[in-house]
Amino acid sequence: MDIEEKIGIIRGAAQEIVTEDELRALLQQKADPIAYDGFEPSGLAHLPVGVYRPLLLKEFMRTGIRFKLLLADSFAWINGKLGGDLEKIRLVGKYFLEVWEAAGVDMSKVEVVWHKDLFDSGDYWDKVMRVAKSHSEKRTKRCLTIAGRKEDEVKETAQLFYPSMQVADVFQLGVDICQLGMDQRKANMLAREIAPALGFKKPVAIHHRMLLGLDGYSSASAADEAAKKEMEIEAKMSKSKPATCIFVHDSADEIAKKMAKAYCPPKIVEGNPVMEYAREIVFRAFPSLEIKRDAKFGGTIQMDSYAALEKEFAAGKIHPMDLKNAVAGCLDELIEPVRSHFEKDADARKLYEQVKGFEATR
Repeated sequence: MDIEEKIGIIRGAAQEIVTEDELRALLQQKADPIAYDGFEPSGLAHLPVGVYRPLLLKEFMRTGIRFKLLLADSFAWINGKLGGDLEKIRLVGKYFLEVWEAAGVDMSKVEVVWHKDLFDSGDYWDKVMRVAKSHSEKRTKRCLTIAGRKEDEVKETAQLFYPSMQVADVFQLGVDICQLGMDQRKANMLAREIAPALGFKKPVAIHHRMLLGLDGYSSASAADEAAKKEMEIEAKMSKSKPATCIFVHDSADEIAKKMAKAYCPPKIVEGNPVMEYAREIVFRAFPSLEIKRDAKFGGTIQMDSYAALEKEFAAGKIHPMDLKNAVAGCLDELIEPVRSHFEKDADARKLYEQVKGFEATR
């Protein structure tokens, strides 16, 4: 696979690459660069983490990229997830590893790092302090959205350490690429900005989309591109809103019922979660999408690309309910191996029951 083919695969998986020229130079220098991905372990796995993220990782791995997966247990503790119970948080982390393996991620190409191991290192805290001295309090507070909080939601001083810690993670892990969602962009840009002055490698930042919740959003309220990006982050699928969230343990019937209620106005593509799942998940996992319709409505049709689907839907030639049913079927097909793993494997089932029993806290 040549460099341009690799760039094309990565571009197809990303909403933003900062910068493409730097990525090209990196791929020319290293056949197997290291990327970092990570998340706070909390609650049951949903579509973004249990289906979408594995699909993206598999895409990146095709290009030779290897991953360090950071299970941000100490961040979840700081953020008060699961009542700040580190033992519960770690159990959820182990559960998520089961999810990813069941979803088909080649874990031999993934180095799992528990953040608590970094947290207990004096060398790491030296980096945290150096990062903290390299930017202002105002910049820290602007970055708090990476923790899923706004400035006025900070309850403890420890939460103000979050941005400096996340940037220090990049340097401590020694990665070439930060591969995270758009909601983590502010921390990644801060890392890029201060890395040269601190003598660290400036990472390439690759940001993927935040999957919309089933309630989507109206694009009419977006004043400009920046406002649109913020709105996409605000409207992301959240485990704290189970009615607008699809979990990897949902049955086929549950998925179909949730999708039936999804925001999907006729002819509207932007802010439409059903169209987004088709673009980001269905056509990433399958070569085509079959939409079954009664003969009197034109009969079954096969969409061989997202571009073709978008054109037909925007023209009003595909009914929203027909689209919902088709996409729901594909999502169920992708979720089924994960769901079955936790139903049939005794150890995985026990882990799932433990996580299911934890009280979800923000």
